[in-house]
Amino acid sequence: MSQYALTRYIQDNTPQTAIVIGQFRYNLADLYQAAHPQQSAPGWTRDSDRCLADWPDISAQLDSLAAQAPGLASQEKITPLADDIRLTTPFTPTTIFGTASNYHEHAEEMQTVLAAKADSSPYVFMKATSSIVASGEDVVMPPETSQLDWEVELGVVIGKQARRVKAADALDYIAGYTVVNDISARDLNRRSDYPFKHDWFRGKSWDTFCPMGPVFMPKQAIADPHNVRLGLWLNGKQMQDGNTSELIWNIFEQIEYLSGILTLRPGDLIMTGTPAGVGKGIGLFLKAGDKLEASAEGVGHIVNTVRAEAV
Repeated sequence: MSQYALTRYIQDNTPQTAIVIGQFRYNLADLYQAAHPQQSAPGWTRDSDRCLADWPDISAQLDSLAAQAPGLASQEKITPLADDIRLTTPFTPTTIFGTASNYHEHAEEMQTVLAAKADSSPYVFMKATSSIVASGEDVVMPPETSQLDWEVELGVVIGKQARRVKAADALDYIAGYTVVNDISARDLNRRSDYPFKHDWFRGKSWDTFCPMGPVFMPKQAIADPHNVRLGLWLNGKQMQDGNTSELIWNIFEQIEYLSGILTLRPGDLIMTGTPAGVGKGIGLFLKAGDKLEASAEGVGHIVNTVRAEAV
């Protein structure tokens, strides 16, 4: 199988889909047209969301296009995109799920007491899909919070409908991966005006609170999703350094748990948990002008700057 990734960019105010092969990016519709000069490029070549919606069928065609791209480029039948194109999010998630307190050291820094795994199950919340923002765009800090925090995570993208899937079979339902920074307003995550302690929606679903990207990486590019190094840098200083091998509930167990409750759909995004090193643990929170870089080894890295909301 060829190694490639998908991303999106803006051209003439219109989103376009690009395929990333090595250091080069090509317009996907143009690549299809070059490989099939007697055919019109199908609609999915212009829409990464449609690629994921039909992933089992489309992935084989993408693999074939990726294999042909170097030869077509050498024949000057296709030209790489400019380096300065404006990337947007690689796809729009159908639903965003997050798994909380899924690394022991992170739970400890948050002073969260966990039950033994044998007596527990994953703690999953949902995050608004309207919170996504691309690498290079600002994280907007609303005036309602003074405790804005970061959480680098490996994002797992579902590739086909999954219902009551066992952990042993879960890899078959994964399309690929992306990098996510689960921005959280810690002071808005808790409530005292209701008998319920936590308000995950209010703490995590503000606009721009889900930086993701810069690419969607098909699963074959990552040999073991449970051995991916995660890192986050704040203004150039590394704050988080973890590995998905340390997950309490591994990716496959998370899929088994979620698909036991509801039907997972193509394009669903699972934020699998963050390692230790968040700001809450040391009382350090984000402010306007701060620069965040979040990375997942083999997948990519995203860069965002914090900006105060103008009110």
